[in-house]
Amino acid sequence: LQRMLSMAVEVDRSPTCSSRKIADDIFPFILNIPLRSQREALLNTMESQLLRCRLLELLFQHSCDVPTTSSMSLDKILYFLSHSSVLPQFQDETATWQRWDEMLQYLSLLLMSYQTFPLAEHLRSSLSDRMDLIVQKAKPRLQDSDDISQLDIQLKMNDFISRMQEALGQPLPPQIQEKLFMLQ
Repeated sequence: LQRMLSMAVEVDRSPTCSSRKIADDIFPFILNIPLRSQREALLNTMESQLLRCRLLELLFQHSCDVPTTSSMSLDKILYFLSHSSVLPQFQDETATWQRWDEMLQYLSLLLMSYQTFPLAEHLRSSLSDRMDLIVQKAKPRLQDSDDISQLDIQLKMNDFISRMQEALGQPLPPQIQEKLFMLQ
C-alpha cells in the first residue's frame, strides 16, 4: 500500500497536487482507524514524506477550532501547537494524557516530514524536473513563514505546556516531558 501511494504521488506532473488529492481521499479513513498503534503504523511507514506531511496537516486542521489557510511552513506548525486541541477522540478509550502524547508524536512527525523533503523543494517538483534540480545542486528555497525565532518557539511551547497541564490537572508524565523536549 505504501509503495502504491508513493508511486501515485509521483505519477502526476505536480506531486504537491497529487498528494493533496490522495490525502483528501484517505483522511476520512484515518479518522476511522480505531487504535493508535494502527494510525501510527500507517503514518510511520508512509514512504512519501509529502503525503505524510499533508495527512498530518489535515489531521491538525481538523483539531483546530479556527483552521488556518496558510501554506505549510514552520510558522503553521507553531500555529498547530497553539491552536490544536487534543486530537479527535477516536474509537478507542484512552486516557487524556495519552491523547496529548499522541498529538505530540504527530507534531514531531509533521515537523520531520516537513523538514525532510517539502522544505527542500525537490519533492514538490515532477520526477523529470527533480533530476535537473539534483544535477544543478539547487539550494532549497525557504518561505517567509519558515523564518521563526527561538523566542517564538519558546513562547508557543510555554503556552502549550500551560494548556496541557491545565487540561490534565496533574504533573506531566515523563513520556510527555520527553516528547516536549524533543519537539522543542
